[in-house]
Amino acid sequence: MNLIPGAVRRAAIAAVFMTVPVTAFSEQAPSVDYFSLDNGLEVVVIPDRRAPVVTHMLWYKVGSADEDPGKSGIAHFFEHLMFKGTTNHAPGEFSARVAEVGGRENAFTSYDYTAYYQQVAPTELRTMMEFEADRMVNLVLTDEVIGPERDVIIEERNSRVENDPSSLLSEEVSATLYQNHPYRIPVIGWMHEIEQLNREDAIDFYKRYYAPNNAVLVVAGDVDPGEVREMATEIYGKIPRGPKLEERVRPTEPEQNTKRTVQLTDDRVAVPSFSKRWVVPSYRTAEPGEAEALDIFSEVLGGGLRSRIYQELIVKQGIASSAGAFYQGVSLDDTSFGVYGSPRGEATLEQVEKAIDAEIAKIVDEGVTQDEVEKAKKRYLRSMIFARDDQSGMARIYGSALTTGSTVEDVAKWTDRIREVTPEAVQKVAKKYLDDRRSVAGYLLPEEAN
Repeated sequence: MNLIPGAVRRAAIAAVFMTVPVTAFSEQAPSVDYFSLDNGLEVVVIPDRRAPVVTHMLWYKVGSADEDPGKSGIAHFFEHLMFKGTTNHAPGEFSARVAEVGGRENAFTSYDYTAYYQQVAPTELRTMMEFEADRMVNLVLTDEVIGPERDVIIEERNSRVENDPSSLLSEEVSATLYQNHPYRIPVIGWMHEIEQLNREDAIDFYKRYYAPNNAVLVVAGDVDPGEVREMATEIYGKIPRGPKLEERVRPTEPEQNTKRTVQLTDDRVAVPSFSKRWVVPSYRTAEPGEAEALDIFSEVLGGGLRSRIYQELIVKQGIASSAGAFYQGVSLDDTSFGVYGSPRGEATLEQVEKAIDAEIAKIVDEGVTQDEVEKAKKRYLRSMIFARDDQSGMARIYGSALTTGSTVEDVAKWTDRIREVTPEAVQKVAKKYLDDRRSVAGYLLPEEAN
């Protein structure tokens, strides 16, 4: 079970999931079948007959940013509870079945969605659907289940956050960057609120959000779309619609007019680091073409070995051990653009920060070249073609898109929109959004020797 937070996890999470927005494939991509059942469940089928494996993934349109005030962590907590027993199956029976047939499973929670998946042989798809459909409506939630699992979450927060200075700082940076939006609250929740979560909270969350009309089923792999449609209709289609949900409207950010800094000093830190972030539009909230331009901007600025930041700070100046940029475009609401770096050798954190600021200023003042943009496009699009070799990655692409306000058509046309990005568009979004006077910088520092 994983948390997918808004903080930077580029190195830990597949690029096709976190760093690529409404991603898509080239013209040679396999066809995608999309339909909805009468009860509101959306279904996406992505055939891929190259290997006898299928990924069955169920996404719910609810994440930590949808939690009621004072109930932070309930979305992630409930992800854990979904692995408990139902009225038809004992606790652990679903997982045991997956292991028995040589499959694998997991789940993850983000700000905007929660997803559950199994990867098994095609002959086991029906069984996976039956188990998943069962726990959508028949979960058994008792105090005997709630208490021990809440303790597990508390321990998870202790190990992942409280004992990790970089995670602590990341939480504080997000809480400072977003002044009003719930993206400011960590996906795992604040400790004092996790401790108060109870059975009533869990049941209310379950009844409100876990229903077919608030879910997206994605099946990718060695399957026939017609057979999947028939199977989904038979198994998921018999589940009644849940309560009508209002449009997901969250508090919006006020105009930001200040430069803010967050600093954490900790004796567990060996190498200092810094990050700087700005609130920017996501693919759903951006003006036409802006999100695509932000993606290309992040690639030119700090997306890889050929980026300006890498070439200048690591190759030429040799002052950074790591440095780069990121844009988290897959979000229901306004998201973040950021840069980061750590010094190397005798260089200082201040030198690294100034050098990154200088690269941003060059693009704002002078723009980028056509050659840089075209090469960035090719790298980006090539990585998406390679992503097709991971069927679970394809399932994640479509699931994350459909749960954050995009459509299957948006996914299909993404490559065309990326190809249309111009150097002028890149410079425009850099100038419009990366104003240092509206940034939040985070500094992770070691304790000074006495």
